[in-house]
Amino acid sequence: MKRAFHAIVHGRVQGVSFRYYTQETAEHLGLSGFVRNLADGTVEVSAEGEETSLSNFANWLERGPSYARVERVDLTWTEPQGDDKPFRITY
Repeated sequence: MKRAFHAIVHGRVQGVSFRYYTQETAEHLGLSGFVRNLADGTVEVSAEGEETSLSNFANWLERGPSYARVERVDLTWTEPQGDDKPFRITY
């Protein structure tokens, strides 16, 4: 079943390759969507795909890559929009 979520990741998540590893992880899980830095120092993630893959991705976002220090993730489940583009880093 296809699902989607929108997340804001808080902590030390910029300048630690968070976007790169987020894209790599999402691609590995077969997800579409995007990741981008926000001006307030957080990272925004929008993802769409199979529910199991999204759950695994959400769990990964709670940890992030090794140099990141995730303090919290504000995650909201949303309706899928039919995004079939590869997961990408946006600016």
